[in-house]
Amino acid sequence: MIEKIIILENIDPVVFYGINNCNIQLIKTLFPKLRFAARGMVIKVIGDENETSVFENKIKQLEKYCAEYNILNEEIIIDIVKGQNPVEIKQEHLIIHGVNGKPIVGRTENQQKLVKAFESNDLVFALGPAGSGKTYVAIALAVRALKNKEVKKIILSRPAVEAGEKLGFLPGDMKDKIDPYLQPLYDALQDMIPSAKLRDLMENNIIQIAPLAFMRGRTLSDAVIILDEAQNTTTHQIKMFLTRLGLNAKMIITGDMSQIDLPPSQISGLVQAIKILKDVKGIEKVEFGKKDIVRHKLVQQIVEAYEKFDEKRRKELRSETASETNKKKKEE
Repeated sequence: MIEKIIILENIDPVVFYGINNCNIQLIKTLFPKLRFAARGMVIKVIGDENETSVFENKIKQLEKYCAEYNILNEEIIIDIVKGQNPVEIKQEHLIIHGVNGKPIVGRTENQQKLVKAFESNDLVFALGPAGSGKTYVAIALAVRALKNKEVKKIILSRPAVEAGEKLGFLPGDMKDKIDPYLQPLYDALQDMIPSAKLRDLMENNIIQIAPLAFMRGRTLSDAVIILDEAQNTTTHQIKMFLTRLGLNAKMIITGDMSQIDLPPSQISGLVQAIKILKDVKGIEKVEFGKKDIVRHKLVQQIVEAYEKFDEKRRKELRSETASETNKKKKEE
């Protein structure tokens, strides 16, 4: 009789053990000659050396499957323990499997372009309208890199710029005031990483979410770094952020040029950065359009309606400016 300690990694124990430990109870019935107990990320097993070795091997196979697909159920457990390969559904353009095994894929041509651009460049600009999936895909790519141990951390940031409301009037301390700006990033992560695992990653600073202002002075190495809503950065802010890029790091900058919330007197740092960096090797730009919008079908119609309105307004302003110029010439 021997005793072995098996340490689980890269999985959420809630998913691995199952609701009310149903997965563990099933595994116990499949290995009736062994005695074992599971707590947290540790499984202790006692029994015959050969049987214990087989058990450890099967647990590691189950762990690998759970880490990749974020799901573990009775059928999968029985298949793996009996030496059969679980049925795998091939998903085209798969990025990762999210919570409950949900496949997260590049759904449109430009989302797939972003995936390829990320794989071959260290800095990518993803530009386009609301709902085109640029931020969601960017975060999925970051999670995949972390799961594959290509990087050691994920850093997500946004500029805290008011879109009509004033930050100072929000209740609570600084964290309470800032969190609403970062909520879209939390939402995407919660789709991709089980809650217990996500909480652990954030508590250990493996996943960091912070306002842009908190980036100054840092060197970000061994990480995927994402700046969301970059159209609301000033020229100084985006230069500061871009120069945080460290060794073995990749950066994705997302933005929507039609939703700039800066004062009219300020130039968007994103607009300027794209012009300045357009000829730099190792940087790629992916432009999303209306056809990439994957939210409610009305979102595409809303974007189109606003584009028509803005174009009409620009024509009216040009006409008014031309009339004013002609009037001044006549007066002279």
